[in-house]
Amino acid sequence: MKWQDRQRSSNVRKGSKANSGFGGSPRRSGPIFIPRGGKGGLGSIIFIFIIMFLLKGLSGIGSDINNSNNQNMDNPKQYQNQSTDQANARDTLEDFLSVVLKDTEDVWHAKFEEMNAEYVEPTMVLFEESTRSACGVASSDMGPFYCPIDESIYIDVDFYRQLKNQFGAGGDFAFAYVLAHEVGHHVQNQLGILEKTSKLRQTLPTKEYNKYSVAQELQADYFGGLFAYYVEQKGYLDPGDIEEAMDAAASIGDDRIQEMSGRNVNVDTFTHGSSSQRKEAFDLGYKYHDINNSMVFFENIN
Repeated sequence: MKWQDRQRSSNVRKGSKANSGFGGSPRRSGPIFIPRGGKGGLGSIIFIFIIMFLLKGLSGIGSDINNSNNQNMDNPKQYQNQSTDQANARDTLEDFLSVVLKDTEDVWHAKFEEMNAEYVEPTMVLFEESTRSACGVASSDMGPFYCPIDESIYIDVDFYRQLKNQFGAGGDFAFAYVLAHEVGHHVQNQLGILEKTSKLRQTLPTKEYNKYSVAQELQADYFGGLFAYYVEQKGYLDPGDIEEAMDAAASIGDDRIQEMSGRNVNVDTFTHGSSSQRKEAFDLGYKYHDINNSMVFFENIN
């Protein structure tokens, strides 16, 4: 993706590290539903996007830092150089995400103007290891997520290496897709979709609600494809970027994650959609690049 020397978003802040006892420990499998007094009439149950069984790591665009700290303790200079490389790689990734966030702002301002509506920009909170959010503690183990209460996206850029090494989805635009997906949840919040699905969570059995959870996630993938279409039209994409994003969407399907964790694939427990569904949803967003067609995922629920 062509991102250097382009405008950054002003809606970025660094998250301070959370105290270990703050807010309790979040569950680590499936979606998280946290009882809260919602913002903007959201209700008491808030959905947070989570990717299961992630490993912690360090990352950088186009570079891997594979030596462990212990391996370099006998060489302080080499260890110091490695730490500097890691910090520089992190700074580069944060800079990259700031550019991508600005692109999402441009895209969604234009789409909301088509509806004679105003797009309210979300905040992106960059953190290391853990930080506080209005939805509870945000930790690296949770993966990137959107909190509707404070309208913020929380992301530890170390997830880039997890995406590449654990899920096999490398490339800078794969990471851009992840952010665009989370911005998609913010769009859903503004459209009132998250409020509706949160209310359904309180009335439906888990098996039935999971269908709406999957539809919600697939719609966010669709919005990721919509974003990709518009930034490609602006000439910001390199050859292979669309494929990187689609591979990322497929790599974090529920079926693949269940297989990776040694479990049998159980469609009834899906909360985000299968690999093929997520890839198809992104492709549909890229193809139609409008909001109306994104409602098909909810219409297909039976």
